[in-house]
Amino acid sequence: MNEAVPWQEMDEEARHRDRMRRKKELIDRRIAKATIDRGVLVVNTGNGKGKSSSGFGMLARSLGHGFRCGVVQFIKGSFSTGEEGFFRMFEDGPLDYHVMGEGYTWETQDKARDIAAATAAWELAEGMLRDPGYDFVLLDELNIALVKQYIPLDRVLAALAARPERQHVVITGRGAPDELVAAADTVTEMRVVKHAYQAGIRAQKGVEL
Repeated sequence: MNEAVPWQEMDEEARHRDRMRRKKELIDRRIAKATIDRGVLVVNTGNGKGKSSSGFGMLARSLGHGFRCGVVQFIKGSFSTGEEGFFRMFEDGPLDYHVMGEGYTWETQDKARDIAAATAAWELAEGMLRDPGYDFVLLDELNIALVKQYIPLDRVLAALAARPERQHVVITGRGAPDELVAAADTVTEMRVVKHAYQAGIRAQKGVEL
C-alpha cells in the first residue's frame, strides 16, 4: 500500500509541473520562430582556455553527422597536439587537416617567416571557403594572424561573406577584430577565472596538448 503524499509535496509538484509547462511553451515558441536554414559563422575569442577545444568539439560533431570538413591551423605547428593526432585518423575520409603555423610568434622571432606562413595558410583556407564541397571549416587561431595584421582583414571578411550558403565556419583565437565579431552569427568570449599555469603547473597532455 502506498503511503499518502503530504499535501505540501503535492503542491510543490504541481507548481513544478506548471513552471515546466510554461517554460516549454516559451521554448517551443522560440524554436518555431527560428526558420532560417543556412551555414553559420562562429567566433571563439577571449583570453580564457577553451577556444580551440570548442572548435574541435564542433568538428567532432560535424564528422559524426557525415559532413565534409576542413581544418587549417594558423599559429600552432611547432609541436604535435592530441587533437591533431586524433583527427588525422579521419584524413582518408571526410577530413582535410592542415597545420600551417610555424609555432608561437615569441618562439619563431621572425616576422617575415610568420607572415609567409600565415599567408600560405590563408590561401589554403580561402580555397576551402570557396568550395561548396566543404560543409564545415575550422580556422584555428586565425584571430591571432588578424590581430598581428599578417592577413588583410577585408580579404577575410570578403571570403566569409561569399562562401557557400550552407557552409559552417568556426574561427578561434584571442582578440577577434570588431568587424569579425559583427559579421559572426555566434560569438563566445572565454574568460580566465583560474589557470593551472598560473600556479606553476606545466601544460599537460589531454588538457593543453
